[in-house]
Amino acid sequence: MKIYLGSDHAGVKLKEEIKKFLDKEGHEYKDMGTDSEESCDYPDYALAVAEKVAAGSGNGDKGILICGSGIGMSIAANKVPGVRAALCHNEWTAVKSREHNDANILCMGAKVVETKAALKMVKAWLETEYEGRKKGGERHKNRVDKFSDIEKRACRK
Repeated sequence: MKIYLGSDHAGVKLKEEIKKFLDKEGHEYKDMGTDSEESCDYPDYALAVAEKVAAGSGNGDKGILICGSGIGMSIAANKVPGVRAALCHNEWTAVKSREHNDANILCMGAKVVETKAALKMVKAWLETEYEGRKKGGERHKNRVDKFSDIEKRACRK
């Protein structure tokens, strides 16, 4: 599994803290940008990460996206087929996004979540397994399969 990171100018400082955490934990990652606090367009970085995650979904690749609120990143990333980007605000929502929705991209707002809380979210999110692959998790699998069905229908239009 590889983790792809992306941020806009508002999220670059938090992304750097997350990279330190990932280094400490021994995770393999690739920073897709930006590396500056100069104003930039978050959809560019969301697309770069989302395309990598979608292409590597068979390997369990994941992504983490950060902008000021996390909203723009999640909207942009979710336009890429195969991506399930979840905007999370705390450890509980991060865990549920993995357990119930098989989220493959964690989105956060650097102006919403403090660094310590963000690192707890990242740790929990990376350690949490999707329940749809476990015995008794059929309801979650059925729901996630419906995400794919909606995506297929929308892409045919």
